[in-house]
Amino acid sequence: MKAWILEKPGGAFTLQDVAEPVLRPGSVHVEMKATPLLSYLGRYLRGEMSYWYPDKPFTPGTNGVGVVKAVGDGVYHLAAGQRVIVNPYVAAQEPVRDPAQALIGLTGISADSGKMWADWTNGTLRQVADFPASTVVPADGLEAVDDARLATTGKFIVPLGGLMRGRLAAGESVIVHGATGYFGSAAVILAVAMGAERVVAAGRNEAALAGLRDQLGTRVATVRMTGTPDADIEALKAASGGGADLVFDMVGGAGSADGTLSSMRSLRRGGRLVLMGSMEVPVPLDYGEIMLNNWEVLGNFMYPPAAYRTLLALIRSGQLDLGTISLRTFGMGDLDAAIDAAAQMAGLDATVVTL
Repeated sequence: MKAWILEKPGGAFTLQDVAEPVLRPGSVHVEMKATPLLSYLGRYLRGEMSYWYPDKPFTPGTNGVGVVKAVGDGVYHLAAGQRVIVNPYVAAQEPVRDPAQALIGLTGISADSGKMWADWTNGTLRQVADFPASTVVPADGLEAVDDARLATTGKFIVPLGGLMRGRLAAGESVIVHGATGYFGSAAVILAVAMGAERVVAAGRNEAALAGLRDQLGTRVATVRMTGTPDADIEALKAASGGGADLVFDMVGGAGSADGTLSSMRSLRRGGRLVLMGSMEVPVPLDYGEIMLNNWEVLGNFMYPPAAYRTLLALIRSGQLDLGTISLRTFGMGDLDAAIDAAAQMAGLDATVVTL
C-alpha cells in the first residue's frame, strides 16, 4: 500500500510503498477515504512544534473517514465493510487513576504514554490505517454526506469536548474567544447547534468574523478584540446581553493573556471559563475576583468517548450543517499543496486529502 512517511522531525517526508499493517487483537484496519489536515502540519513536519515525536519513521495524520477492512480479536461492534470515522485520541482502557493517553499520528501526551505511543504511532495519511477499536466510530445514518465533507468532523469534535466540559445548555449565552481559528470557528457553529441563545464570536480577524456572522445569522454577534482590556470587556458584555454564562477560550498560540482575561471578566456571576487553546504565557488569575464572582475555571483536553455520539446526532438531526464549512480537497499525491492550503486556513475553512 501507499503511505506518507516522515523519517524524523525536519527530515524527509515522502510517499512510499509499505507493507500493510499486521492485524492485532483490539485493532481495526480501516481503508482510508479522506483525512483533514491541521493548519500547523507543515510546522509539525519541520520539527517546529513542542510535541513528543516518535523515535522511528512514521505516518502522520489524525482524523479521517474510511471503511473497515478487518477487525482483530476482541473487537465486538465493528465489522468489515462498515463506514467509520477514526480519531486520534486514545487512552488506556484500564481502571487506573491516570490512564496513559496519546494522539495517534501526532504526539504522545506525557512520559507515561511512551509505550502506548510506540504501539499506536501511525496515523491516517496512508491507504490502510491501524487504529484501536476505541477510536473508531460507526458513521451510521450519514450515507448522504460524502467522505471529504464527513472528514470535517475532525474540526468539530475537539471544541465539542470543551463545550461539553463547560456544560453549555440551551438558552445560555457563550463567548468564543479565538473564534476565527480552525477549532474556534467550529465552536461557534456548535454553540448555535446546541441551542445557545446568543453566541459571541471574538477574535482579531475582521473578515473571518464577518464570515461567521453572515453564515450563522442573528444568534451570532461578533467582537473584534482590540487588546485594550476595558474596551474589550465593554464590547463583549454588550454583545452577550450583559454578560455570558460561558466563555470558551480556544485562542491559538497567544503571546498575551489579555484577551482571555477580558473574556473571563465578561462572565456573569456564576459563569464558567473553559481553557482549551494554546496560550504561550502564564494567565494571572485574581483569587479574590474569581471567588467573589463564583466563577469556575476549567481546563479541558480533547473529548470523552461519548462526544462523537453527540456530534453525529447533531449532524443527523440537521442541527449541525457541515455545509457551512468551506472545503478544499486534494489528492494523496498533492500533499505538499494541501499542506500549504491548510496553513492559510481561517474561520470556516477546512482542507481534506482524499486517499
